[in-house]
Amino acid sequence: MQQQSIGMMRVLSFGLLLGLGACAAALPPQPDPLASDVALLSPNDAVHNFIAVVETLEPVAETICRDTDPALNCDFLIVVDGTPDAPANAFQTLDDTGRPVVALTVPLIANVRNRDELAFIISHEAAHHILGHIAQQNESAMTGAYILGGLASILSGGDEEKARKGAELGAQIGVRTYSKSFELQADALGAVIAARAGFDPLKGAEFFFRIPDPERSLLPSHPASAERFATVQRAVAQM
Repeated sequence: MQQQSIGMMRVLSFGLLLGLGACAAALPPQPDPLASDVALLSPNDAVHNFIAVVETLEPVAETICRDTDPALNCDFLIVVDGTPDAPANAFQTLDDTGRPVVALTVPLIANVRNRDELAFIISHEAAHHILGHIAQQNESAMTGAYILGGLASILSGGDEEKARKGAELGAQIGVRTYSKSFELQADALGAVIAARAGFDPLKGAEFFFRIPDPERSLLPSHPASAERFATVQRAVAQM
């Protein structure tokens, strides 16, 4: 896979990344989800913050990954997702070689207020890989698709279209089954990664209060912001 490097920053189109994104640090429906009364960083400061955080954080995340599971591919690739018109978002996926990728969109990097927030977001996404959440999510999705698709097929007398729709619904239910638990687990381990890299995870987790609270959604896939911040507080206290 061809990559263009700018210092430690790799700029890739999401179309080049293969795999299932385990989560998003922010899933805002608004055009400007991170707006606040705090002045935005200049583009130059945002770029320098990204480079500085990646240079410091990446080796720490890789060390914790190898210590946790020596069999894992821990060669993290931290990139900027340059997809045009992408929302403020961050996600973890795998490339076509199985290498773990942490991607942040340009709007997210532009709206992050400080290096601690940026470090916590990247650490959270790296934690998803270390904890094996993509594989678990895939397994849950396949199980849901198999069960609900099979049930729909039986009840419809073998109707292929109804079986397909049942499988799709089952996969969606399967993905959501453990999504909140996965997020809290990644928050806790992400706090450890960020702290070991010299960042303040509590300051970083204040990011939760500047994005739409999932608690207000009809079908939230992420825990409430207050619950996530409390998880980080407990992780820091245990350290």
